[in-house]
Formats: sequence, structure tokens, C-alpha cells
Amino acid sequence: MNSVKNILLVGVGGQGTILASKILSEGLVEAGYDVKMSEIHGMSQRGGNVSTQIRFGEKVYSPIIGKGEADVIVAFEKMEALRWIGYLKEGGKMVVNDFEIPSAPIQQGKAKYPEGILEELSSKADVFVFKAADIAAQVGNMRTMNIVLFGALVKAMNLPGIEWEQVIKKNVKPEFAEINVKAFQAGYKL
Repeated sequence: MNSVKNILLVGVGGQGTILASKILSEGLVEAGYDVKMSEIHGMSQRGGNVSTQIRFGEKVYSPIIGKGEADVIVAFEKMEALRWIGYLKEGGKMVVNDFEIPSAPIQQGKAKYPEGILEELSSKADVFVFKAADIAAQVGNMRTMNIVLFGALVKAMNLPGIEWEQVIKKNVKPEFAEINVKAFQAGYKL
């Protein structure tokens, strides 16, 4: 690979965005890529936004993705997809979880959750939308929604040949390894 690829993962605190990013980074390193990762937690412990920038290729000098540079954006929550769409490059892809987590102003009744987000995103980019929560529930554990999204990302980025299931097993507690592998497989099939 002679060019650097840029992946942006965005979500809300508690959704497992950081874990998915760490699994992705570790797998890419094991595959021989130079990888740089930057994470921003914000007020993630209080339901605030979380973003992770991952850049990989033969040689990467900075972990920062500028506006209009992301090859893929994975949004764990659809309002976060709308917030970050400006970072997607022309011809880039978005993997969007059709899932809503109301922000504090919405919960307090000071604002309303925006309508028409998926339609707006689809008018601006190549968007793959699915309900990762439903898929995770079918697999057997709602908390694996992040790994469902990770599986979809691996498919969207065409990143085969990496032992993703082994990397997942190394990064989750042993008692949750098999359910997370099933979640990855379900997301990859999307």
C-alpha cells in the first residue's frame, strides 16, 4: 500500500468506540502497516461525543485527519454521523448505525433530536445504514454493537487477510470472546 488511508470512528461515550479503534489499530499493526491513532474523549463519561482518528499505510507521520480527508467514517450514533460528515473525502464511505442517543440538551427538553438525518447523509455521501443494535441483540448481547460496526468497517475497507477474530479475542475478556467474534462475523456479512 503506497497511500495513507484515513478512518474516523465517532460515537457517544459508552458505545465502545475506543475498543473498536484499538482492535482496528492492533490488527493493522500486525499486518505490517504503520499506524497512528488519536482519540478524543470529550465528556464521554457523561454521554458526550467520542472520536477516534486512525491513519495507516507504509509510512504515516501524523494521526490527525483533516476535513475532507477521511476515506471511511463509522458512526456509532447517527447524529454524530451528521456532525462529522465534513471530514469525509469526496468518494468516501460512511458506515452509519441507525441508533439515537439524545444529547443532554435534548434530554432536558431544550432541543429536539434532528429529523431526516439519514436522508441528509445519503444526499451527501455513499452511506451504508443498518441497525447494529438489532444485529447485536440477535447475536445475543446488545453490548457487542461496536463489534458489529467494526465488522462492517472491515468489509467496507476491504481489509481481509488479517486475523481479526484473534485480535478481537486478545482485546476482550475471555468470557466475552465468542459473542464478540459472532458480532464481528454478523457485521462483516453486511
